[in-house]
Amino acid sequence: MSADYVRRLEQGRSHPSAGVVDAIAKALHVGRSDYERLCALAGYAALEGQVPKELGPGAVRLLERFSDTPMFVSDAAMNLIAVNSAFMALRHWDLTGDPWDWNVAWRSFCDPLIGFKQSAADATDHEAVLVAQLRSAVLRYPADSDLTALIDEMRTRSRMFDDLWRNPRPVAAYESSAAFVHPDGGSVTLMGSLIAIPGDDLAALMLTPAPGSADASRLAELVAEEGDPAIIRVGQSGPG
Repeated sequence: MSADYVRRLEQGRSHPSAGVVDAIAKALHVGRSDYERLCALAGYAALEGQVPKELGPGAVRLLERFSDTPMFVSDAAMNLIAVNSAFMALRHWDLTGDPWDWNVAWRSFCDPLIGFKQSAADATDHEAVLVAQLRSAVLRYPADSDLTALIDEMRTRSRMFDDLWRNPRPVAAYESSAAFVHPDGGSVTLMGSLIAIPGDDLAALMLTPAPGSADASRLAELVAEEGDPAIIRVGQSGPG
């Protein structure tokens, strides 16, 4: 590229091709999020087009810092990548052998977790967030075949998901409450709050009890029984 061409780009008098956008990104050594933003500004999908699944240092620090708070980290397609031992202490995430066992949206719409109970209002908020997250992921990663397969299968398997996909609800809040039923028969009610990790295009979900409540005491007992804090990498080899 000539200096004059670069100047015209800077002044908005020329529109770069997809190849020029990639060349500029490489020359500037931009990160993933800046590369995707550059592509979007130029009207192109990112060249790689695959949902990133790397557990970056920011996500690791969150899991380490809040070791007594149940938390998971998921990618843009809502696949769990890592959880902490406090999350595993809830003992609600049963595995069925399905390829999408570790996908939050799949488990919500197509294969509900037995130990996860929500009121109708909280379920409505939760469903709206999941659909919004997946719709955003499809726009950012149109070339990801696993993501496409997940959406197609969910639309086939769940009438509710298909209806929401065609007519999405507005997201009222990126948090909702749920009761986590432990195998011992007891339960603990926690509020799930979604936190974006933009640089790696990941999200963290923190589950917290009401301060000073019986749920807070019960959660502390469960976490203590789990043993030393740990970060557990999870996921599956199948689609999604």
